[in-house]
Amino acid sequence: MPRFTYDRGELEIVSPSAEHEQLTRTVALLVNIVAEETKRNVKDFGSTTFRLEDQERGFEPDACFYIENLARVRGKKEFDLRIDPPPDLAIEIDITSSSLDKFSIMAEARVREVWRYDKNGLRILSLQQGHYHERESSLVLPPLTAEAISRLVEESRTLAPLAWTQRVREWVRAHI
Repeated sequence: MPRFTYDRGELEIVSPSAEHEQLTRTVALLVNIVAEETKRNVKDFGSTTFRLEDQERGFEPDACFYIENLARVRGKKEFDLRIDPPPDLAIEIDITSSSLDKFSIMAEARVREVWRYDKNGLRILSLQQGHYHERESSLVLPPLTAEAISRLVEESRTLAPLAWTQRVREWVRAHI
């Protein structure tokens, strides 16, 4: 399924690779496992389209989650960022470079935290005063750190799926 980013008249369409989709699903599964183990309600909204219509901008994250604002969007089928909160967490898997600055669009939409995974591993970016700044640990899903997420994602490449999910659960239980 293609992903779209729109920025003031410029449209970017990207067709994700198999590696991209696997990484997206792995990170999303990790979020859901951590939420379950830490007894936090989290709702995965996948690659939902978010529009800033008055700014002529829009984005589709690779995955996104409502955590702290979940009660405010429960039951919603469409989002209007003029009245609805943005996702608390967006995931971006950047295997190839984008020609549009999705991060400035997400910052304008007020997405609180973005996890960006690229060839160097995972970075946690937190929104502060309208710009993203790198952090060691997640504000929206403690006890996760960028280093731990990177390591767990890399382990998913070699472990069998059930062994990996068990490994994530063990890691969370040891860190809460």
